[in-house]
Amino acid sequence: MQSYYILTVIITICAGFAYLNHRIIKLPPTIGIMVLSLITSLAVVAAGKVMPSISQPLTEMISTIDFHDLLMKIMLSFLLFAGAIHIDAAKLKAERLPVIVLATVGTLISTFLVGGLIYFLFGFFDAHIDFIYCLLFGALISPTDPIAVLGILKRTKIPGSLQLKIAGESLFNDGVAVVIFLTIMEVSVKGTDNLTFSGVSLLFLREAVGGLIYGALLGYAGFFLLRSIDNYKTEVLITIAMVMGGYMLADELHISGPIAMVVAGLITGNKGKELAMSDTTRDYIGKFWELIDEILNAILFLLVGFEMLVVKVNIGIMIIGVITIFVVLLARWISVALPITLLRPFARFEKHAISILAWGGLRGGISVALALSLPAEMYRDQFVSITYSVVIFSIIVQGLTIERVAKKLVNTD
Repeated sequence: MQSYYILTVIITICAGFAYLNHRIIKLPPTIGIMVLSLITSLAVVAAGKVMPSISQPLTEMISTIDFHDLLMKIMLSFLLFAGAIHIDAAKLKAERLPVIVLATVGTLISTFLVGGLIYFLFGFFDAHIDFIYCLLFGALISPTDPIAVLGILKRTKIPGSLQLKIAGESLFNDGVAVVIFLTIMEVSVKGTDNLTFSGVSLLFLREAVGGLIYGALLGYAGFFLLRSIDNYKTEVLITIAMVMGGYMLADELHISGPIAMVVAGLITGNKGKELAMSDTTRDYIGKFWELIDEILNAILFLLVGFEMLVVKVNIGIMIIGVITIFVVLLARWISVALPITLLRPFARFEKHAISILAWGGLRGGISVALALSLPAEMYRDQFVSITYSVVIFSIIVQGLTIERVAKKLVNTD
């Protein structure tokens, strides 16, 4: 009953904020909901200073939610599958080289750049943190989450190929970043003395390649089931089972569930829609997963805003957090510019691809969830505060200005 009560409160608040945003504020939906939840959090905190009884119920409710498990074990599977199912695989195939390189090499570059710079930043403030933990932070802050920005970019009339690069990179670098994070976590737990390069490589390959192969098997299993019947209600249930059962099994097999969901979603959304579904089923499945995507993103950004109630604020760490915003922006620009520059002889890139990809690479709920998953001895409180600073800036400042930036760049041609 307690879980149902919490879910009821969250959905009710989310619906109210969505209505207010649509009627009055008119920001992009997920950004508007997050701004309203942030304002509410700050108002509750301020009111709680005067009358603790006002803030206590909401703070206690938010503190009982396991944000990491909720996102990483439930919501992420649905979000990635829903995002992948609407991607045109034929067009993505044409952009596969930049998407794969940006999602893998770019994420690795960002991880090590942020980790190295943060290590020196902590040292500058006389707050020494081991390099391996700084790398963990680099991994958790590197995945981009441009779900909120894709709708904005569509209105700027930027080339469809660039939109596809942003969407494709986001889908795959979420999974890659989680694999990198888990690999570094394994190293930090076992100690560098007990691990070899081959051991780390095998761990990474098991998660990443295992996720790709498993996702393909899952996608084709779903395809054969969908092709054998013509009943849209049952077929929608099959896709839900693919996500929930498939992700749970991936976790048991210790392979990357996020990567598996992307691959399974691509197969279902392309081969499945083309060869295994009637027009009625295709319509229902498309609308169902679009609705799931919108609802879960609204809930996710609401919770990110309300996490302000339980984040421990430390002035020194907040200063480091503000500086880290610029560190992450710099690392993002380099991790985009370097691969694109090297790939130009082999792939076509739009004139302003680097700028739009760099500024449009928003950080979101995955970063918050990974930070919250850190044990206390890995400087969890410090990294959660810093992550929160980066995510808030990313979603509000970058999210609200990317349309203007993209239009300005496009109109200069």
